[in-house]
Amino acid sequence: MIRYIRRAAAFCLLLLVALLVNAARVQLFEAEELNDNPANRRSAIARYDQARGNILVGDRPVTGNRRTGEQLDYERTYRHGPLYAPVTGYASQTYGTTLIENAEDSVLSGTDSALTPLPFWNDFTRSRQPGGDVVTTVKASVQRAAYDGLRGRRGAVAALEPSTGRILALVSTPSYDPERLSGTGSAVTEAWTRLNAAKSLPMLNRAIRQTYPPGSTFKIVTAAAALESRVVTDPDAPTDTPSPYVLPNTRTTLPDESRGCENASLADAIRVSCNTVMAHLGVRVGLAGMAEAAGKFGFNDSGLRIPSGVARSNFDTDMSEDQLALSSIGQFNTTATPLQMAMVASAVAGGGDLRRPHLVDRVTTHDGDTVRQEGSRPYERVMSPSTAVQLQRMMVDTVENGTGSNAAIDGVRVGGKTGTAQHGVDNSGIPYAWFISWAEAPGSGRPAVAVAVVVEDASADRADISGGGSAAPIARAVMEAALEE
Repeated sequence: MIRYIRRAAAFCLLLLVALLVNAARVQLFEAEELNDNPANRRSAIARYDQARGNILVGDRPVTGNRRTGEQLDYERTYRHGPLYAPVTGYASQTYGTTLIENAEDSVLSGTDSALTPLPFWNDFTRSRQPGGDVVTTVKASVQRAAYDGLRGRRGAVAALEPSTGRILALVSTPSYDPERLSGTGSAVTEAWTRLNAAKSLPMLNRAIRQTYPPGSTFKIVTAAAALESRVVTDPDAPTDTPSPYVLPNTRTTLPDESRGCENASLADAIRVSCNTVMAHLGVRVGLAGMAEAAGKFGFNDSGLRIPSGVARSNFDTDMSEDQLALSSIGQFNTTATPLQMAMVASAVAGGGDLRRPHLVDRVTTHDGDTVRQEGSRPYERVMSPSTAVQLQRMMVDTVENGTGSNAAIDGVRVGGKTGTAQHGVDNSGIPYAWFISWAEAPGSGRPAVAVAVVVEDASADRADISGGGSAAPIARAVMEAALEE
């Protein structure tokens, strides 16, 4: 009898050892694969069993949460969803997260170690904290002014505070309501399919993820390069440029749409937007000098994050002189996001000092205690203060006496530059209307805002497209809103 008991005990011990070995194998070697298996709903259920933290504009949340009474207990809600979609992105139980919802997901979902009372607290207790909040740098009135200005058109607006790099507005139209993507089920799937199939691309963030030929707004970069390299020492002196200008080593002539460009000075070329003068100056600066200047403004930077990634704006570093001439007036392969061109205006307004653009001001716990503050950080010393002062004077002259008069604000010092960018096969597409600008309130001593506006304006008459006519009034409304803060 005892012999049978011993055998049974040995067999049970063997089963126990096998069970422990198998459990260890699963924990050590298969846990990650099982957690990542789409059929495993445990992680999704755990992720949505508590409310996400909020994204705030000013002191007010523009996000919220709604209980579903289902396995995935909480889903995201949005206030003024289309207005703030280029800032918040979406948090969908079906399609994941984008923009701030993605970049700050660990804070919003409560898994970030910065939210815990002690290091490794979540790992030790196998718990997570209530979702923290993300306070943005966006000003509600500035965002609203940009959105209303673009209403009914395809385009984007980016507005910066030059002294800090804080992003005051980030708008892309047409937009979408991210709340339609929050949950699960056929309604969410249909909304996703409809949004992705729309020809107007409402889910494309044109302010930071779409690049355009910047057209004549790029002439500010060329002017900075010409002044910094000493190719131009007197902005009011003639530049010995014919009109039209024959592109180097070709028989192709580059015309001017403005009058008075024959042998015009740099200052006059900026004021009335002469193609010939700026193309000629770009060639005289040379490829290396132009590429260096563009790089200081942020072109060719693939790593810019705000904290979401920003598309790379391009200035070629290998091209012939005729291509360089066209690139120097914002054509050929030169492309830029609206945020990039706002950085150009910001560097001029900031006396040559470009601050790193950022969209998050601070991160707090659920109780409001700040756990991370995003201070102002330098990006690049783009040009000398004296060059910046000269460019400021030229941009002010453009608004007061040139092509940017629609951006003028009574009693306010405003600098601007228009742009109309050709695109499409043989330039057959409807041109993009650009305007970059900055504004300084009386007695303030420093500019309050730098703005870039691009209007695709697919429904407009081709003859009506111009940076001064279509984009400058929007920039003026954005600047007025920023000055009221």
